[in-house]
Amino acid sequence: MTMTVRNILVVLVVVLASAVFFSPGISLANESASVLKPFTENVAAGDLGESFDQTRERRKILFLMGVALLILIFATASLGIAMAIKGKQVFVAHMVTAGFTVFLAVAHAVASIVWFFPYR
Repeated sequence: MTMTVRNILVVLVVVLASAVFFSPGISLANESASVLKPFTENVAAGDLGESFDQTRERRKILFLMGVALLILIFATASLGIAMAIKGKQVFVAHMVTAGFTVFLAVAHAVASIVWFFPYR
């Protein structure tokens, strides 16, 4: 065994031994109780979050945005294919639909993150 490998192994053993023997004990019961405390306080106060109707309306809006997004993706792709394969002059229309597609994709992502993260 070379000297550098032996030195690395000695340092590794010393670090692991010191971590095992000198680490303070952690009380997991107290820590988990303190983590869950804010969540149980809201339920106890009667705050159950948003209503079923609000969630349904938000999901309907996101669904309609998703349908429009799929339509725009197919339109952008078909215009791109028409330009590339058939040689049609639809570059401006392709770029406009691509812009709308990107805008709607970002709006859809932001709305879904704001409304449903972290799974309210």
